[in-house]
Amino acid sequence: MNLPRARVRRPGRLAAEASALLIAIVVAFPLYWMALSAFKPAGEIESGEPRPWTLAPSLDSFRRVFGQQEFGRYFLNSLVVAGCVVIASGLIAFLAATAVTRFRFRLRTTLLIMFLVAQMVPVEALTIPLFFLMRDAGQLNTLGSLILPHIAFSLPFAIWMLRGFVKAVPEALEEAAYIDGASRARFLWQILFPLVLPGLVATSVFSFISAWNDFLFAKSFIISDTSQSTLPMALLVFYKPDDPDWGGVMAASTVMTIPVLVFFVLVQRRLVSGLGGAVKD
Repeated sequence: MNLPRARVRRPGRLAAEASALLIAIVVAFPLYWMALSAFKPAGEIESGEPRPWTLAPSLDSFRRVFGQQEFGRYFLNSLVVAGCVVIASGLIAFLAATAVTRFRFRLRTTLLIMFLVAQMVPVEALTIPLFFLMRDAGQLNTLGSLILPHIAFSLPFAIWMLRGFVKAVPEALEEAAYIDGASRARFLWQILFPLVLPGLVATSVFSFISAWNDFLFAKSFIISDTSQSTLPMALLVFYKPDDPDWGGVMAASTVMTIPVLVFFVLVQRRLVSGLGGAVKD
């Protein structure tokens, strides 16, 4: 009885798998071309007949990238900015999600709606007001001018996502912890925090990527002190309107991609469970 049904489903399953494979190829091809161009010699990159392979791989583009005096500094600055954004936004979002889920207070629904509205405002529309705000606060040409805005823009999404994870924890578990003598702080950090950790990992991925790849704020708020620049700004060293070094741009972009891939590999298991929990909720 099950054989005919399996045969009916088979073409649909094959079509779904073929579609998924096609989408994966389309998404992965730009990354492949970036890495390939980073290893191509200058003659092949500038050739009028580009080929999706190279018979003479070269490390000259990477030598030019690592030969830049400030490249290591840019890399460290990006790590500091992304790390601070991930940690700060994760902790604040966890506490805020717990507050709006476990406590009843006035204007709670209004506050949640404001979180949604904040996500609808384009970043470009707030860049100029943020510039004046950072100037008045004395944060221009500092990493703080990059960390603070990214924390602010990461919080609405993180709070909404973690709210579902906190809500999924039964209140009976909290009551049982209190009966056993646990304080509110102990329940928060030793019981609730590990349970919502997959959600924190999922939100941290989005926070990390947005902070790591940021160019708009880095270009707008880091004006004169290049020692505070991040990796996206390093690409401008190789991009010149009259004579762009595409090999250097692709090599630097490849180096920028490696930490993101490493981060994904480290958190992939918790990321899948976190996204699955969010969809289920």
